[in-house]
Amino acid sequence: MTTLPRPTTTLTADDARRIALRAQGLLGAPDRRAGVRGVLRHLGAVQLDTISVLARSHELVPYARLGAVGRKAVEAAYWTDAHAFEYWSHAACILPIEEWPHFAFRRRAYRDRPHWHHELPDGAYDQVIKQLRTEGPLTATELGGAKKTNDWWDWSGTKVAVERALMYGEVVCVERRGWKRVYDLAERAVPDALLHDELDDTECLRRLVRLAGESLGVGTRADIADYHRLKAEQVDAVIADSGLVPVEVEGWGRPAWADPAALATPPRGRHRTTLLSPFDSLIWERARTERIFGFTHRLEAYVPKPKRVHGYFAMPVLAGGRLVGRVDPAREGRTLVAKQVTLDGPKAVRAVAQALVEAATWVDCTNVRVERVDAPELREPLTRELAGLLG
Repeated sequence: MTTLPRPTTTLTADDARRIALRAQGLLGAPDRRAGVRGVLRHLGAVQLDTISVLARSHELVPYARLGAVGRKAVEAAYWTDAHAFEYWSHAACILPIEEWPHFAFRRRAYRDRPHWHHELPDGAYDQVIKQLRTEGPLTATELGGAKKTNDWWDWSGTKVAVERALMYGEVVCVERRGWKRVYDLAERAVPDALLHDELDDTECLRRLVRLAGESLGVGTRADIADYHRLKAEQVDAVIADSGLVPVEVEGWGRPAWADPAALATPPRGRHRTTLLSPFDSLIWERARTERIFGFTHRLEAYVPKPKRVHGYFAMPVLAGGRLVGRVDPAREGRTLVAKQVTLDGPKAVRAVAQALVEAATWVDCTNVRVERVDAPELREPLTRELAGLLG
């Protein structure tokens, strides 16, 4: 293992928090000219998920940074002009198209993988490629059917083949249509200059470690590895040559690395007040969220209802650079329903009300109804604040 230099920079926990917020596009004036595409490039990855309450997570991420950007504009920004592709990063993510070459290491690993959950029927792979070449882009349904039965994971031979081709890099998901992946051949979907697997694993990993450090601002090895789901040993092998610099963060109790550009100027500017998707890259890693914000958050969508503490899709509320509460939202017609609200004391009331009203406006709701507040004494101040903001 490479011997790393000792840190020459020490950051306070607050320094690290502000650096992380700026790196994630949540401190300072948003770059509205760059828009959604700028957010994607800045973050390096935007996670996808099937759950849609206010909106899907890949819509909520740019909303949190830019405000009420049109939802159709979000989809168009991702998927038009060969700007992005979907691949396995932190999870299933939308990624900037220019990063295609840097995932060659993962495509090679999939090609060399000896065991798969689904068996690939004889001839299915070649048939899918042939059909996409003549008829694509197509969904799995249009290719011949996605599932053999109604069971979620009971894929058809066609679905197995096209997903295998996606992992290998011969096929690309070029958009989501009604949440279905739309597949096309990589040779058509990826610009010629990027359509190659020439970079060796070391170069790919060095780039992704650097990108993760830039997107996080400052992070531990575990933080950096988690961003694109790299192995610890992969990070260790390249971090000394990644361009990131070792730092010490008070209270973290473990080695950390920072983007040198993030250390060059102090993080200042206006904080966003907003609801955050649980899959937002600011908070998608629980240990980091607890370390930076002192805030424990768990997605409870897959927890049995009687065991949920904060709700099905509880969204943390960011305000003043802190996580000040949670809202479990729903929609009934043109009413945004706050099914359950958790507030970090009376000072959080106005921020949570502002976040709710802005989110309601974004999803074309004209009213906000609060059902339950964990601290009953704060229910009336919250509803009064909402009434004032809604006029």
